[in-house]
Amino acid sequence: MSRAWEAFRTGAGFALLEHARNRLALVLVVAYIPVWLTLEHWFVTPAPARFLLRADGQTVTVNGNHLTMVSGAVNTVTLIVGFMMFMTTFKALAFDRRLALAGYPRSCLLLSKVIAMTVASALIAAYATVVVCWYWDPVRPALLALGLFTAAVSYGGIGILLGAFLRNELAGLFVIIMASLLDTMLQNPMSNTGGDKQGLQLLPGYGPTQVAVAGGFTSSVTPYGHLLLGPAWFLAMWLFGAAAFVARTRSHLPATNDPLPTESAA
Repeated sequence: MSRAWEAFRTGAGFALLEHARNRLALVLVVAYIPVWLTLEHWFVTPAPARFLLRADGQTVTVNGNHLTMVSGAVNTVTLIVGFMMFMTTFKALAFDRRLALAGYPRSCLLLSKVIAMTVASALIAAYATVVVCWYWDPVRPALLALGLFTAAVSYGGIGILLGAFLRNELAGLFVIIMASLLDTMLQNPMSNTGGDKQGLQLLPGYGPTQVAVAGGFTSSVTPYGHLLLGPAWFLAMWLFGAAAFVARTRSHLPATNDPLPTESAA
Protein backbone atom coordinates (compact mmCIF):
# COMPACT_ATOMS: atom_id res chain seq x y z
CA MET A 1 0.00 0.00 0.00
CA SER A 2 2.80 2.40 0.87
CA ARG A 3 4.57 1.66 -2.42
CA ALA A 4 1.38 2.35 -4.39
CA TRP A 5 0.85 5.61 -2.51
CA GLU A 6 4.44 6.66 -3.13
CA ALA A 7 4.10 5.89 -6.84
CA PHE A 8 0.85 7.84 -7.04
CA ARG A 9 2.27 10.83 -5.15
CA THR A 10 5.36 10.91 -7.34
CA GLY A 11 3.28 10.70 -10.51
CA ALA A 12 0.92 13.46 -9.37
CA GLY A 13 3.86 15.69 -8.47
CA PHE A 14 5.46 15.27 -11.87
CA ALA A 15 2.11 15.83 -13.64
CA LEU A 16 1.57 19.11 -11.78
CA LEU A 17 5.14 20.15 -12.48
CA GLU A 18 4.66 19.46 -16.17
CA HIS A 19 1.61 21.74 -16.24
CA ALA A 20 3.56 24.45 -14.44
CA ARG A 21 6.30 24.21 -17.09
CA ASN A 22 3.82 24.55 -19.95
CA ARG A 23 4.55 28.19 -20.70
CA LEU A 24 2.06 28.50 -23.54
CA ALA A 25 -0.74 27.26 -21.30
CA LEU A 26 0.28 29.73 -18.57
CA VAL A 27 0.24 32.58 -21.09
CA LEU A 28 -3.21 31.51 -22.25
CA VAL A 29 -4.49 31.47 -18.68
CA VAL A 30 -2.98 34.81 -17.66
CA ALA A 31 -3.61 36.74 -20.89
CA TYR A 32 -6.13 34.96 -23.12
CA ILE A 33 -8.93 34.76 -20.54
CA PRO A 34 -9.02 38.48 -19.63
CA VAL A 35 -8.40 39.63 -23.22
CA TRP A 36 -11.18 37.45 -24.63
CA LEU A 37 -13.69 38.44 -21.96
CA THR A 38 -12.73 42.11 -22.22
CA LEU A 39 -13.33 42.11 -25.97
CA GLU A 40 -16.74 40.53 -25.43
CA HIS A 41 -17.54 43.14 -22.78
CA TRP A 42 -16.61 45.97 -25.14
CA PHE A 43 -18.17 44.81 -28.39
CA VAL A 44 -21.18 42.59 -27.61
CA THR A 45 -24.50 44.35 -27.35
CA PRO A 46 -26.20 44.42 -23.93
CA ALA A 47 -29.59 43.89 -25.59
CA PRO A 48 -31.87 41.44 -23.75
CA ALA A 49 -31.46 37.80 -24.74
CA ARG A 50 -33.73 34.86 -24.02
CA PHE A 51 -32.08 31.73 -22.64
CA LEU A 52 -33.87 28.42 -22.07
CA LEU A 53 -32.89 27.34 -18.57
CA ARG A 54 -33.95 23.73 -18.76
CA ALA A 55 -32.99 23.14 -15.13
CA ASP A 56 -35.99 25.29 -14.19
CA GLY A 57 -38.12 24.57 -17.23
CA GLN A 58 -38.45 28.23 -18.16
CA THR A 59 -36.96 30.85 -20.45
CA VAL A 60 -35.15 33.70 -18.71
CA THR A 61 -34.39 37.10 -20.21
CA VAL A 62 -30.88 38.28 -19.40
CA ASN A 63 -28.34 40.88 -20.46
CA GLY A 64 -26.91 39.67 -23.77
CA ASN A 65 -23.47 41.10 -23.03
CA HIS A 66 -23.28 39.28 -19.70
CA LEU A 67 -24.60 36.05 -21.22
CA THR A 68 -21.92 36.16 -23.90
CA MET A 69 -19.26 36.68 -21.23
CA VAL A 70 -20.48 33.57 -19.43
CA SER A 71 -20.35 31.67 -22.73
CA GLY A 72 -16.90 33.12 -23.40
CA ALA A 73 -15.68 32.02 -19.96
CA VAL A 74 -16.89 28.48 -20.71
CA ASN A 75 -15.09 28.61 -24.04
CA THR A 76 -11.78 29.78 -22.57
CA VAL A 77 -11.61 27.24 -19.74
CA THR A 78 -12.57 24.32 -21.99
CA LEU A 79 -10.06 25.35 -24.62
CA ILE A 80 -7.19 25.82 -22.17
CA VAL A 81 -7.75 22.73 -20.04
CA GLY A 82 -8.42 20.56 -23.09
CA PHE A 83 -5.20 21.85 -24.64
CA MET A 84 -3.21 21.30 -21.43
CA MET A 85 -4.38 17.73 -20.94
CA PHE A 86 -3.89 16.82 -24.59
CA MET A 87 -0.34 18.14 -24.65
CA THR A 88 0.54 16.51 -21.32
CA THR A 89 -0.81 13.12 -22.36
CA PHE A 90 0.54 13.29 -25.92
CA LYS A 91 4.08 14.37 -25.05
CA ALA A 92 4.46 12.08 -22.04
CA LEU A 93 3.14 8.96 -23.75
CA ALA A 94 6.54 7.60 -24.81
CA PHE A 95 7.99 8.17 -21.34
CA ASP A 96 4.88 6.71 -19.68
CA ARG A 97 5.26 3.63 -21.84
CA ARG A 98 8.82 3.14 -20.62
CA LEU A 99 7.68 3.58 -17.03
CA ALA A 100 4.86 1.05 -17.50
CA LEU A 101 7.22 -1.49 -19.06
CA ALA A 102 9.59 -0.98 -16.13
CA GLY A 103 6.82 -1.90 -13.69
CA TYR A 104 5.34 1.51 -12.76
CA PRO A 105 1.59 1.04 -12.14
CA ARG A 106 -0.50 2.30 -15.05
CA SER A 107 -3.30 3.18 -12.65
CA CYS A 108 -0.98 5.61 -10.84
CA LEU A 109 0.01 7.24 -14.13
CA LEU A 110 -3.63 7.71 -15.11
CA LEU A 111 -4.83 8.91 -11.71
CA SER A 112 -1.95 11.37 -11.42
CA LYS A 113 -3.14 13.03 -14.63
CA VAL A 114 -6.64 13.28 -13.17
CA ILE A 115 -5.36 14.96 -10.00
CA ALA A 116 -3.28 17.44 -12.02
CA MET A 117 -6.27 18.17 -14.26
CA THR A 118 -8.58 18.71 -11.28
CA VAL A 119 -6.21 21.19 -9.65
CA ALA A 120 -5.62 23.06 -12.91
CA SER A 121 -9.36 23.14 -13.70
CA ALA A 122 -10.23 24.54 -10.27
CA LEU A 123 -7.61 27.30 -10.48
CA ILE A 124 -8.50 28.27 -14.05
CA ALA A 125 -12.25 28.28 -13.33
CA ALA A 126 -11.70 30.47 -10.26
CA TYR A 127 -9.54 32.88 -12.26
CA ALA A 128 -12.10 33.14 -15.07
CA THR A 129 -14.83 33.83 -12.49
CA VAL A 130 -12.77 36.65 -10.99
CA VAL A 131 -12.39 38.21 -14.43
CA VAL A 132 -16.15 37.99 -15.04
CA CYS A 133 -16.83 39.56 -11.63
CA TRP A 134 -14.53 42.46 -12.59
CA TYR A 135 -17.09 43.61 -15.18
CA TRP A 136 -20.40 42.72 -13.55
CA ASP A 137 -21.81 41.03 -10.47
CA PRO A 138 -23.13 37.50 -11.05
CA VAL A 139 -25.94 36.54 -8.69
CA ARG A 140 -24.07 33.46 -7.40
CA PRO A 141 -20.41 33.59 -8.40
CA ALA A 142 -19.64 30.33 -6.56
CA LEU A 143 -22.16 28.43 -8.71
CA LEU A 144 -20.80 30.18 -11.81
CA ALA A 145 -17.30 29.01 -10.89
CA LEU A 146 -18.61 25.48 -10.33
CA GLY A 147 -20.17 25.50 -13.79
CA LEU A 148 -16.87 26.61 -15.32
CA PHE A 149 -15.07 23.88 -13.36
CA THR A 150 -17.36 21.15 -14.71
CA ALA A 151 -16.84 22.52 -18.23
CA ALA A 152 -13.07 22.38 -17.75
CA VAL A 153 -13.03 18.78 -16.50
CA SER A 154 -15.28 17.60 -19.34
CA TYR A 155 -12.81 18.91 -21.91
CA GLY A 156 -9.91 17.74 -19.79
CA GLY A 157 -11.23 14.22 -20.32
CA ILE A 158 -11.50 14.86 -24.04
CA GLY A 159 -7.89 16.07 -24.03
CA ILE A 160 -6.72 12.90 -22.28
CA LEU A 161 -8.60 10.76 -24.80
CA LEU A 162 -7.15 12.59 -27.79
CA GLY A 163 -3.65 12.57 -26.31
CA ALA A 164 -3.75 8.81 -25.79
CA PHE A 165 -5.49 8.01 -29.08
CA LEU A 166 -4.12 10.37 -31.73
CA ARG A 167 -0.63 10.20 -33.19
CA ASN A 168 -0.60 13.71 -34.63
CA GLU A 169 -0.20 16.79 -32.44
CA LEU A 170 -1.82 19.21 -34.89
CA ALA A 171 -4.90 17.01 -35.30
CA GLY A 172 -5.51 16.94 -31.54
CA LEU A 173 -5.20 20.72 -31.17
CA PHE A 174 -7.53 21.28 -34.14
CA VAL A 175 -10.19 18.96 -32.71
CA ILE A 176 -10.10 20.64 -29.29
CA ILE A 177 -10.26 24.18 -30.70
CA MET A 178 -13.10 23.46 -33.10
CA ALA A 179 -15.09 21.38 -30.59
CA SER A 180 -14.85 24.08 -27.91
CA LEU A 181 -15.77 26.92 -30.28
CA LEU A 182 -18.67 25.05 -31.88
CA ASP A 183 -19.99 23.83 -28.54
CA THR A 184 -20.10 27.25 -26.87
CA MET A 185 -21.42 28.96 -30.00
CA LEU A 186 -24.38 26.58 -30.22
CA GLN A 187 -25.20 26.96 -26.52
CA ASN A 188 -25.36 30.78 -26.70
CA PRO A 189 -28.63 32.17 -28.15
CA MET A 190 -26.77 35.37 -29.08
CA SER A 191 -24.89 33.42 -31.75
CA ASN A 192 -27.47 30.66 -32.28
CA THR A 193 -31.07 31.75 -32.49
CA GLY A 194 -32.06 28.09 -32.25
CA GLY A 195 -30.35 27.70 -28.91
CA ASP A 196 -33.49 26.17 -27.41
CA LYS A 197 -33.68 23.25 -29.86
CA GLN A 198 -33.48 19.64 -28.82
CA GLY A 199 -30.14 17.92 -29.30
CA LEU A 200 -27.95 20.50 -27.59
CA GLN A 201 -28.13 18.31 -24.48
CA LEU A 202 -25.79 15.87 -26.21
CA LEU A 203 -22.91 18.35 -26.30
CA PRO A 204 -20.30 18.37 -23.49
CA GLY A 205 -20.83 22.07 -22.80
CA TYR A 206 -24.58 21.78 -22.26
CA GLY A 207 -24.64 20.92 -18.55
CA PRO A 208 -21.83 23.32 -17.54
CA THR A 209 -23.46 26.17 -19.49
CA GLN A 210 -26.80 25.58 -17.77
CA VAL A 211 -25.06 25.65 -14.38
CA ALA A 212 -23.03 28.75 -15.20
CA VAL A 213 -26.05 30.67 -16.47
CA ALA A 214 -28.06 29.67 -13.40
CA GLY A 215 -25.23 30.93 -11.19
CA GLY A 216 -24.89 34.16 -13.14
CA PHE A 217 -28.53 35.22 -13.40
CA THR A 218 -30.77 33.36 -10.95
CA SER A 219 -31.02 33.18 -7.19
CA SER A 220 -33.31 30.18 -6.73
CA VAL A 221 -32.40 27.62 -9.41
CA THR A 222 -29.69 25.09 -8.54
CA PRO A 223 -29.36 22.56 -11.39
CA TYR A 224 -28.07 19.60 -9.40
CA GLY A 225 -28.60 17.15 -12.24
CA HIS A 226 -26.76 19.35 -14.73
CA LEU A 227 -23.83 19.57 -12.34
CA LEU A 228 -23.19 15.89 -13.01
CA LEU A 229 -23.13 16.15 -16.81
CA GLY A 230 -19.65 17.64 -17.07
CA PRO A 231 -18.07 15.02 -14.77
CA ALA A 232 -20.04 12.33 -16.62
CA TRP A 233 -18.47 13.46 -19.89
CA PHE A 234 -15.07 13.40 -18.23
CA LEU A 235 -15.62 9.88 -16.88
CA ALA A 236 -16.70 8.55 -20.27
CA MET A 237 -13.78 10.17 -22.08
CA TRP A 238 -11.35 9.10 -19.38
CA LEU A 239 -12.43 5.46 -19.62
CA PHE A 240 -11.89 5.46 -23.39
CA GLY A 241 -8.62 7.32 -22.91
CA ALA A 242 -7.49 4.85 -20.24
CA ALA A 243 -8.19 1.95 -22.61
CA ALA A 244 -6.19 3.66 -25.37
CA PHE A 245 -3.41 4.47 -22.89
CA VAL A 246 -3.16 0.85 -21.76
CA ALA A 247 -3.09 -0.31 -25.38
CA ARG A 248 -0.39 2.21 -26.30
CA THR A 249 1.80 1.36 -23.28
CA ARG A 250 1.60 -2.42 -23.40
CA SER A 251 4.59 -4.54 -24.31
CA HIS A 252 4.68 -5.89 -27.86
CA LEU A 253 7.35 -8.47 -27.08
CA PRO A 254 6.15 -12.08 -27.23
CA ALA A 255 5.91 -13.79 -23.88
CA THR A 256 8.25 -16.70 -23.35
CA ASN A 257 8.62 -19.34 -20.71
CA ASP A 258 11.95 -20.63 -21.95
CA PRO A 259 14.60 -20.89 -19.24
CA LEU A 260 17.54 -18.53 -19.42
CA PRO A 261 20.58 -20.01 -21.18
CA THR A 262 23.36 -21.18 -18.91
CA GLU A 263 27.07 -21.32 -19.59
CA SER A 264 28.34 -24.73 -20.56
CA ALA A 265 30.84 -26.32 -18.28
CA ALA A 266 34.45 -25.84 -19.28
